[in-house]
Amino acid sequence: MGRLDGLVGDAMRKTGVPGVAVGVVHQGKVVYAKGFGVRELGMSGKVTPGTVFQLASLSKPLSSTVVSGAVGHKVAGWNDRIVDHDPGFALKDPYVTANVTVADLFSHRSGLPDHAGDLLEDLGYQRDYILRHLRLEPLTAFRATYAYTNYGLTEAGVAVADAAKTSWPRLAADTLFKPLGMGHSSYRRADYDKAADRASAHVEVDGRWKPSTTENADSQAPAGGASSNVDDLTKWMRLQLANGAFDGKQLVDPAALDQTRIPHAVAMDPLAPAGEPGFYGLGWNVGYDERGRLRLNHSGAFDLGAATEVTLLPSEGLGIVVLTNGQPIGVPEAVAAAFFDIAQNGKQTVDWLAFYRKVVQAAAYTGASPTNYAKPPANATPAQASDVYTGTYANDYYGPLTVTRDDSGKLSMTLGPLKMSFPLRHYTGDTFSYRTQGENAAGLSGVTFHTRSGKATSVTIEHLDANGLGTFNR
Repeated sequence: MGRLDGLVGDAMRKTGVPGVAVGVVHQGKVVYAKGFGVRELGMSGKVTPGTVFQLASLSKPLSSTVVSGAVGHKVAGWNDRIVDHDPGFALKDPYVTANVTVADLFSHRSGLPDHAGDLLEDLGYQRDYILRHLRLEPLTAFRATYAYTNYGLTEAGVAVADAAKTSWPRLAADTLFKPLGMGHSSYRRADYDKAADRASAHVEVDGRWKPSTTENADSQAPAGGASSNVDDLTKWMRLQLANGAFDGKQLVDPAALDQTRIPHAVAMDPLAPAGEPGFYGLGWNVGYDERGRLRLNHSGAFDLGAATEVTLLPSEGLGIVVLTNGQPIGVPEAVAAAFFDIAQNGKQTVDWLAFYRKVVQAAAYTGASPTNYAKPPANATPAQASDVYTGTYANDYYGPLTVTRDDSGKLSMTLGPLKMSFPLRHYTGDTFSYRTQGENAAGLSGVTFHTRSGKATSVTIEHLDANGLGTFNR
């Protein structure tokens, strides 16, 4: 415990992340709860154990706890088929539609592609639209492949709430937050906004941190929409480490909770320096240390300005949660890993901050285009007349796209229910570029028109086409 202050302070000095809150539970007691830094740069409010943070994907193990509670109350079962609770649900393959279960979606083994539906959220579509359009996504082998899907897990949570004849935020409150006294925890963005002691989001721009617009994740509430603080989360960690019991009462069925902690899918090949494969349970990353002890963890990451981590070692009754109000750069993961390293070995055997900064940095570039659209070729082919491209194009997944020309002759495209406008910059020939926006923004991406007889018949947006759904026709 005596080294945690130094670990956090060192990470903040090296990265500049504005605020951090840390909680540690051991043998049923909260042995450490502390805040560091500020809630918002330029303001005086300090981070405390009561400061509310957006949790991002740390919401997932909270959600699997909620579902475990519902399973114990016989509201639903982990192996219930989704269509039994949400008859309107469908995926591309009728067999998968008829058989996919709550557990399949909570373990990311349904066959849906990585982050299916997230780009619809970036364009302003709401949960119902996104869930109903998952049926257009291509599928890989059912129960044989792992791909992390926020909206797959969200569908499972919503289906369980449907079985309980309530909403997901209400189910979470009634099943987990109220019984544990987690009065500052919620799956509603409005509750986060109302919190007086609230951490603002921050992003790093040209080496300097600045406040950012916070992510509104209500559409994917079970997967990423929770907010909470260290005071509340340490209560949840106590319940987890006591197999569903809290202050002498069994609040969550231990058998249902056990199902969340066993491997349901191989999530990752062995990663140095640990050298062990990674598994995914139900809302948890599941691993085993060199002594064969179960280790549970989950990170949360909003590129718009939040990063979180929880790690539990159930056999030792030990857990740590780290919340930050800065975009993902590896700080919460590094603090948690260093804490467990010191607890076991008496010192850091790895520079965990350097390690996780590289991991996060590598992940940040996975969606970037291989083409440098910032530098059009010197011998670029001229574009055709603007009216070749202007007009409205249709897409069953993303909805309509409209290309217009302003008085100066410049083109822009409009997408989504919010009519988001994206200026187009010519690259070469019938290819233009635009700057992507939202949580999954990936810099400049291509927009290529396909023409016939002097008129564009379709247009493909590179950023939206990873799963082959990015072509709009007319």
